[in-house]
This record gives sequence, structure tokens and C-alpha cells, in this order.
Amino acid sequence: MDWFYNFPHMNDETLRNLRRAIDEGFSNFTRTYGDGIEAMFSPLQQFLIWSERLMTQTPWPIILAWILAVAWLATRSLRIGASTAITLLLIGYFDMWEATMQTVSMIFVCTIMSIVIGLPIGILMSRSDRFQRIVSPILDVMQTMPSFVYLIPVVMLLGIGRVPGLIAVVIYALPPIIRLTDLGIRLVDRDVLEAADAFGTSPAQKLFKVQLPLALPTIMAGVNQTIMMALAMVVIASMIGVQGLGQPVLRAIANQYFTLGVFNGLAIVGIAIIFDRVSQAYGKRLQKYREIVHG
Repeated sequence: MDWFYNFPHMNDETLRNLRRAIDEGFSNFTRTYGDGIEAMFSPLQQFLIWSERLMTQTPWPIILAWILAVAWLATRSLRIGASTAITLLLIGYFDMWEATMQTVSMIFVCTIMSIVIGLPIGILMSRSDRFQRIVSPILDVMQTMPSFVYLIPVVMLLGIGRVPGLIAVVIYALPPIIRLTDLGIRLVDRDVLEAADAFGTSPAQKLFKVQLPLALPTIMAGVNQTIMMALAMVVIASMIGVQGLGQPVLRAIANQYFTLGVFNGLAIVGIAIIFDRVSQAYGKRLQKYREIVHG
């Protein structure tokens, strides 16, 4: 009756051999191709370093004015602009400005990378049901995989540093932009597409001049979710060398510094709220524009 109480499983020796074979295979792959993969990501490292230097070495009044200008252009809301200014001023007053700018630069680069990678994949999914059936299970795994697990293969391939952290954050934050790009294009009114076909538009013209503009509010919702997931990954990515607000939080956990952890955690929350409110408001403005066009 042991089989009834103990689930049948692989022989321990066989399981050990299987794990050893997989680990050795990955280690051999890392030794053989690790340098080439690292060189391939060199431009990304330069972009990240440039972005971080821009945000940390530019005088704070200029950065503050630039962020407020972006918030105003995106939202046209004095309330959101005022809350953004107050949040950033409080962050600076509590001596967290540099770490915050490092985090903002990381999120900026991660968002750009996620859009560059995710938008084409989402477009391909919307145009091919077969491709969607292939990609959807992969996205399901990516969204349910514990975030710590992403660090293991990245660190083994590239070591510890900014770029491995960036790659882990991008992989973790990528699924929403892919899914919502696919969804937004599929939700475009068929009558509009038929009208575009009647005017003799090419597939490329229909995509860039009809489908993507009308799907933009949904795509912006995907960008919003991508930013939120990237921010959620910042603290975890600090374990492998990502600079910013995550490292003080990690140090506070290790050394039981209550105020250090709480202050930097609140700074992350403040940045998340700014990104969320600005991107949501911009998405709503695009939604209103689409309703006016349809109306």
C-alpha cells in the first residue's frame, strides 16, 4: 500500500543524473557562448549607462522640469502635475534623489526595450491565430514563473551587474505589452477595417494608419502594466547589482534598518504612482480621441 500514500516518482539516482546532465549542459553552453552573448549586449549596456548618467548628472531642477513637462503633455492635468512635483520634491528632501533617478533610468530603458520587443510580437499574434497559440503558453509561463527564477540563467550567462538585471526585468515585464497589443488590434471594429479595404489600403497602411492608432489606448494599458511589473522587479534585481532604490531596501532587510527600508519603499511607491497616473491619464485621453473619431 506504499504506492497509495507515496506518489510514484523517478528513481533518485536517475533524477540526480538528469539534473547533473542539465546543469553540465548549461555550464558548457555558458563557457562556450557566454563571451559572445555578453558582447552582443554591449550596446544595451552603453544605452543604460548613458541613460543613468543623464538622469543622475543633470541638475535636479532641469530633471524636475522635464518630468513635469512630460506629465503635463500626457495628462493635461494640474492635479497630477502638482502631485508629481510634491512627490519628487519629498524624495529629494529625504536624500533619495540619486537612487530614484537610477531607478527611473532603469525603468525607462526597460520600457523602451519591452516596447521594441513586445510590440512586433503582439502584432504578429494579432495577424496569426497559429502564432498566438504558440506564444500564449510561453507568456503564461513567463507570468506565473517566480521572479527570483529569472535571475538564475541570466546570472550564469552574464554574471552580476546592470545588464543581467535589466534583462531579467525586461523578461519579467514583457508579457503585458505583448498580450494587450494583440488584444487591442483584434478589438478594432471590423467595419473600420472593411472601409479601409474599400479604399484600397495595403496591409502595411491598414496596420500603421488604422489598426495601431485605434488600438493605442489598449496598447498604452499594456505599457502601464509593463512599467508596474518592472518597478515590482527592481528590488529583486538589486540582488544582482542593479543600482537604485532597490539596494537600500535590500540592505535594510539584511540589517533590519526599519526607516531606511520604509523610506525607500515609499519612494518606489511614489514613482509607481506617478508612472501609473500619467500613463493611465494618457490612455484615457487616447480613448476619448478614439470615441470622437468613431462618433
